[in-house]
Amino acid sequence: MKIWIDIVNSPHVRFFNGVIKRLKKDGHEVLITARDFSNIHDLLDIFGLEYVSIGNHGVTLEEKLLSSTKRAYELSKFIAKENVDVAITKHSIELPRVAFGLGIPNIFVLDNEHAIAANKLTLPLTNKLIIPEIFDVWNTIHFGMNPNDIVRYNGTCEVSHLEDFVYNENILEDLNLKIKNDKIIFMRPEPSLASYLDADCTKSVLTPIVESLKDDADILILPRFKTQGEIFKDLKNVHILKTPVDTFSLMKKADLVIGAGGTMNREAALLGTPVISCYPGKQLSVDTYYINKGLMKRSTNLNEIIELSKELLYQKPKHIDLKTDNLIDLIVNQIYKTYDEYHEKK
Repeated sequence: MKIWIDIVNSPHVRFFNGVIKRLKKDGHEVLITARDFSNIHDLLDIFGLEYVSIGNHGVTLEEKLLSSTKRAYELSKFIAKENVDVAITKHSIELPRVAFGLGIPNIFVLDNEHAIAANKLTLPLTNKLIIPEIFDVWNTIHFGMNPNDIVRYNGTCEVSHLEDFVYNENILEDLNLKIKNDKIIFMRPEPSLASYLDADCTKSVLTPIVESLKDDADILILPRFKTQGEIFKDLKNVHILKTPVDTFSLMKKADLVIGAGGTMNREAALLGTPVISCYPGKQLSVDTYYINKGLMKRSTNLNEIIELSKELLYQKPKHIDLKTDNLIDLIVNQIYKTYDEYHEKK
């Protein structure tokens, strides 16, 4: 088989890495396309994954629409010549449209039920949808997804991210970070360019948190784009990290993670590091999964965040033993099943 995977965000590189290795081990050809956004290309290079770069990402609504439209056109021309058997993605707007138009069965992995615009544009064209069990299925059905084509699993996508992780105890020395305090806080700003979050990319909800905690710990901030890093420039005890970087080792080394996004918060929870989510949008079901298990705290109240931070800074790391489904097995098996079902109907 020839499987097409479209990667549109940085965490998706780690997510699909295990799937790609399994498919190749089984003797299948994997075709990867990736848009030029954030550090996707850097991560693909680090993981040694060959890819074709197609399209980019806009900032304004008009730019996003034009970029997506152009990308769908360019992908259509490229994929039409590739004889793809099955396509799969996580949150790509363009893959379901292109696959549907070219008669290629496609699988969509979803972990954000609040990405309303994206879900409206993709789910009606998706053959199979993979979602966590904690999702309210109605949040996919009312966008046009056939309930008979939904595959559910126990866990979240981040469980597969840690498959090959090896902790680097010397990560701070390797990055030449001069730490002055006994405590370290790792912070990740909000995804202010995302269509599902109404945010100003020149500001951050982390700013008052940083101001309140910079005397209690050294703060490591991993911005999503250059101008986001400028927000925290020249602050005492604040270190602005540059990608690509071993975020897993940094989060494991840290005494606390405070994130205004999603993926890294959940990764930190799996690593056993105390984590506070201050994501400014609606709480995601996948975050609720970790909150219910006592692996994550959530607040958008500054005073509560500061109080929690000073408490969690001195909490010992937890040993994590989550009983979850093997998502790599599930996805690979679903690719085979989707291929068989599609060709039986033809």
